[in-house]
Amino acid sequence: MPDQVAHCCPARRWRCRRTTGHSSRSAIRDPRDRRGRRHSLVSVLLTACCAVLAGARSYLAVGQWARHAPLDALARLGVRAAGPLGVRRAPSSSTIRRHLTLVCPGGLADLLGCDPAGTRHLAVDGKAARGSRTDTGPAAHLLSAVLEGGRTVSQLRVPDKTTEVTGFTKLLAPFSLAGVVVTADALHTHRDHARWLVEAKKAHYLLVVKRNQPALHDALRSLPWKKVTARRYDREAGHGRRETRSVRTLTVTGLGLDFPHVAQAAKIHRYRTDLKTGKITRETVYAITDLTAPEASPQAIGQLARAHWGIEAVHHVRDTTFGEDASKIRTGHGPENMATLRSFAISTLRTAGHHSIAAGLREVSYTPFTRPLELIGLP
Repeated sequence: MPDQVAHCCPARRWRCRRTTGHSSRSAIRDPRDRRGRRHSLVSVLLTACCAVLAGARSYLAVGQWARHAPLDALARLGVRAAGPLGVRRAPSSSTIRRHLTLVCPGGLADLLGCDPAGTRHLAVDGKAARGSRTDTGPAAHLLSAVLEGGRTVSQLRVPDKTTEVTGFTKLLAPFSLAGVVVTADALHTHRDHARWLVEAKKAHYLLVVKRNQPALHDALRSLPWKKVTARRYDREAGHGRRETRSVRTLTVTGLGLDFPHVAQAAKIHRYRTDLKTGKITRETVYAITDLTAPEASPQAIGQLARAHWGIEAVHHVRDTTFGEDASKIRTGHGPENMATLRSFAISTLRTAGHHSIAAGLREVSYTPFTRPLELIGLP
């Protein structure tokens, strides 16, 4: 990352675009005045990344981690030596806060995100940082793209008084998605989105259909599901419940379903039994895809639908392990930049083989000034 942080375009309302191709990250403009700079943008961002990997949840916690970091760790982070004795002084909490409040959130999200090249599936979903709500403004709403395994590609903040729908194409536009299956919930089941994915990005889609699209939902319900022979059943137990899922798929080409490039429809039925109370819940979900029957069997569609729920796991970890909803960071770009740092920590720990992020953070905390630097590849 040190070689990738430099001057770039000014912060935009949505995001900074990649400027050097999909194999490298966009550079970040230093938002500060040139006069009086004591710490480089590189060193401050690296410090924040390592502190969050060590469990820091706030600007104050990041500053405390930096203040206690030994000199060799500060040197690896790029903190410059100053004064006649060449002493390295870590950035303070207020310095870190100013940087994360001002730095371009789109550029930081691109810089710290995972490259989707070679992936099979990409999930898109949004989340509100509830603690960022103020008396005069709503909470920051963040739209994210996440790979299988819980690794975040990028995110953007949805402007106030708009919805996630307006940010769908802006979030995915910088990336090469040829052959990738993009999944999203019913909010993003729009004809323009499906057409853009297939025609402009050469990607595929699997979109959930609910009653917010009444005509399409009724058309799917009226399909001859009882006659369908292409089925898949899965059973599993865990988290205090037993679940059975059935997936039925039906080729709808030529049936007049009014949606661009649609080839198959799916009916996913879930039975859940609470092992403690014995309560049974049932849920039926309809989905549509441009994947044909030879390209996606009921098993494959069930796996894609199941994988999409993984993005909810990332949001759950940010809430429970990092306390995102309880965070009172509200000003400037702070809410989205801290969310980016949390997602980066989750992606890094997942890549390192940690299935439990809480356990991974505990392991990092045992050597807080060496392990985070190793995880992000600092020499």
